[in-house]
Amino acid sequence: MPKSLAGLSLRDLEYVEAVAELKHFGRAAERCGVSQPALSEQVRKLEAHLGVPIFERTKRRVAVTGQGEILLMHIDRLLAEARHLLALGQQSTDLCGILQLGAIETLGPYYLPAVLALLRDELPDVSLRLTENRTSALVERLRHGAMDVILAVMTPDMPGLSHQAIFFEPFILAAPRRHPLTTLPHIKLDILPHEDLLLLDEGHCLRDQALELCSGAPRATRHATSLETLWHMIAAGEGYSLLPALAVRARPDIATLVDCRTLDQASAGRRISLIWRASDPREAQFRRFAALLAAHAPDVVRVD
Repeated sequence: MPKSLAGLSLRDLEYVEAVAELKHFGRAAERCGVSQPALSEQVRKLEAHLGVPIFERTKRRVAVTGQGEILLMHIDRLLAEARHLLALGQQSTDLCGILQLGAIETLGPYYLPAVLALLRDELPDVSLRLTENRTSALVERLRHGAMDVILAVMTPDMPGLSHQAIFFEPFILAAPRRHPLTTLPHIKLDILPHEDLLLLDEGHCLRDQALELCSGAPRATRHATSLETLWHMIAAGEGYSLLPALAVRARPDIATLVDCRTLDQASAGRRISLIWRASDPREAQFRRFAALLAAHAPDVVRVD
C-alpha cells in the first residue's frame, strides 16, 4: 500500500536541503531558525517515512548517501516548484517573504553585512537566507531553484539567466612592504611581474579575472584557497596580488605589513550584478532590489 503524502512536509525538505548544503546539522538549524534537536528529529522522521537514509552521520562529519543524492535531486525540484508557486502569489510592488540570496565567496563576507542592514531598514518584510560559494555552484543552485538571486559577475556562458549590474568593484594591488612595485609612481598592468603573482585556487572567478588582466601570466603560479590565506601570504612577503576593493577595505589590521596601491587602469576590476532566472515572475521586484543596492553602494566601488 503506498504511503500517504501527509507524512511529507516542505519544511522538512528544507531542513534536508540545508543539511546537505552545509554538511552540518547545527549550522543548518541556525539557518532554518530552529533548534538542532528539532531539526535532527524531523530529518530522521523523514528518512523513516521514505525508508531511505539520506545522511551518513559520524561525530566528525555529515555526508550524503548514494540513495540520498538521488532523493536530493527530487527534493530540489519539489522545493523549486513550491517557491515558484509562492512567487506567483506574491506579485506585490516590493519583495517579501523568504529570499534565498547567494554571493560569491570573494564578495560575501565583505558586502553581505551591508545588505543585511539595508534590507532591515528598507525591506523589513524580506527574510534573507544567505549562502556563499563559488560562481559555478551558485549558478547551478540558481538554475535548479535552490536560490532566488545571486550576487556574482555575469558572464556570456549563463543562458537562461537575467541580471542587473549593481556596481563596479576596482582591483587594488596588494604587495608586501618594501616590494619593488610599491616604489613606483604609477602602477600599470603591463609592468606587473609574473614570477611572484599570487592567485586563488582553480574555480575562483577572481583568479580568472586576475589572469585575464595580467595577460601572459603563467597558469602554474602559487595559489591560495581563500582571500584570507592570500592576505597572509602577501603579508609574509611571498608575493603580490590583485584584490577586490571591498576585501582590502575590510583588512586595515594588516596595513603595517601590506602596501595597497590603486591601479592606473580604471577598467581593472569586476562588475557585480544581481542575477536571477529569466523565467522568475519576480523580475520587476528583483530589478527594484538591484536599484536599491546600487543606490546604497559602498564608497569604494563605482556605480555607472
